[in-house]
Amino acid sequence: MSKTRIVFVHGMDGYGTAAWPAQHLLAGNYDCLFIKRTGFNAVEPPVPTNFAADARLVIDALGNGGHVVAHAQGAIAAMMAAVQRPDLVWSMVLLEPLLLSLTAELPATAAYSVHLADLFAHAKELTDKDFLSEFNTLMAVASPPGTETTRRVAARARLQLPSTQAPLHIVPGVPTTVVTGGWEPLYEEVAQYLETTGAQHIVHRGGHRPQDTPGGAALIEELLRVADVRAA
Repeated sequence: MSKTRIVFVHGMDGYGTAAWPAQHLLAGNYDCLFIKRTGFNAVEPPVPTNFAADARLVIDALGNGGHVVAHAQGAIAAMMAAVQRPDLVWSMVLLEPLLLSLTAELPATAAYSVHLADLFAHAKELTDKDFLSEFNTLMAVASPPGTETTRRVAARARLQLPSTQAPLHIVPGVPTTVVTGGWEPLYEEVAQYLETTGAQHIVHRGGHRPQDTPGGAALIEELLRVADVRAA
């Protein structure tokens, strides 16, 4: 009997398997794919955000169908894939999702967008180190693992489109759980909005990366187990 496919979609702090250190053990029970979004590559030059291409990566990775676990900006690709192919996305676990085009007019998102726009307006005046420091603070990004240079990581960050520009729509009929760390109003605002559309919202006190904590990793595993039983 083949294992259920799980597609993991990273945010800004790491990509591929490096972005999911606590989820590697799930490969014992599931067919896990840790994708790399467009422009996240250790060799090729960084390229601008491509929301449509990222969604296609998720759809292609799902094969005949499975579950999607996504963090921060990665939730955009997960949501778009679910809208395009709800038959393939059996469930979603969205960790601190940055789905700001859905909440653009709400207060925390509006304030955040002003700060981000100001950073990019002055980006050319900043060194890579200073730009990356401010960008990471705004995006709650920890230093990505690996050996990439500050120049390369900053170049990728400078090419990121605001999440408010993502063409998002509510996903009809796809079971969705949103996990937040309960520390930042921006992510709680997004989660509360999704809750009004039928998503389950769980607060796990694990900061911006609840998936890295033992409790968060166990929560994700349990959510996948329950979702897989329901899908079956």
